[in-house]
Amino acid sequence: MIVYRAYRNTDPPGLADVWNEAAIGRGAIPIRNPSLFERWMFSKPYFEAPALVVAEEVADNGDKKIIGFALSAFAPTEEQNRLDYAHGIVCCVLVRPTHQHKGIGSELLRRAEAYLTERGATAIAFGSQWPKNPHLFGLYGGSNSPGVLDSDPAAKAFLAKSGYQPAESVIVFQRSLDQPFAVVDTRLPMLRRRYDVQLLKAAAIGSWWQECLWNTLEPAEFRVIDKLTGMPAARAIAWELEGFGWRWNAPSAGIIDVQVRPDLRRQGVGKMLVSHILKFLQDQFFGIVELQVRADDPAAVGMCKSLGFEQVDAGYVYRK
Repeated sequence: MIVYRAYRNTDPPGLADVWNEAAIGRGAIPIRNPSLFERWMFSKPYFEAPALVVAEEVADNGDKKIIGFALSAFAPTEEQNRLDYAHGIVCCVLVRPTHQHKGIGSELLRRAEAYLTERGATAIAFGSQWPKNPHLFGLYGGSNSPGVLDSDPAAKAFLAKSGYQPAESVIVFQRSLDQPFAVVDTRLPMLRRRYDVQLLKAAAIGSWWQECLWNTLEPAEFRVIDKLTGMPAARAIAWELEGFGWRWNAPSAGIIDVQVRPDLRRQGVGKMLVSHILKFLQDQFFGIVELQVRADDPAAVGMCKSLGFEQVDAGYVYRK
């Protein structure tokens, strides 16, 4: 008999077993200790037990075994200062391989959608993608939240069967740091005379939403500062992808929240900043750096390619 219920505090070991059996793609970290769920999921101020639907198999002798779960939540407002209950996000649906193709995933998805609708959602998407990524950052996706990765074909098939189609997309770029590299751009010498790149050990958190997502990180913030005025021109954050390094067999780091002042875009400032971060991470003996950019941002895509990044994956948000 299969029973569907809300999350209980005794569930993490069983949830970890489901995760390790079902989330085996390159973008999911192995859960070696259930406390990782506490760090990246349960500690969020908006986490609610009914948002985590558990599928439990109950044997005739009364033994119980968690065989799947679905996790959902809500996107933030544009100001990133509170939840927007009109926009629901189904973050994941996972079922043990031994119990797949039996309708369990479909029922978990239906119950996740029902939870979001009951709480006020008028639009529902599947997949956590920045900034609409209430859960899974740090557990799935790599340096940021890309949505559902192309490298998980079973997820794509399940979503297509459930009536979901791919929408917004993100390109996942990686660059190896095992070889020396030189950036060739005639703009950089002039930019380096005008600007200085500074490292702040404690990154400034810009919004309530970022605090919710990144408060367990130990990120390093890099800022490009105008030497004459002292005004910031760009910023980015780097953090260690410890769990993903286990999966990728190399010490790994991610770059997120790359921002360039609007009046300075397309002038090489962002490229100077990212190249500086790459050299810093290489000096720290990292082997892989990952950076995710929206597929509809050709300037960011071009910058990544010019710095030697290669596409390793793509992520999508799915909508009905």
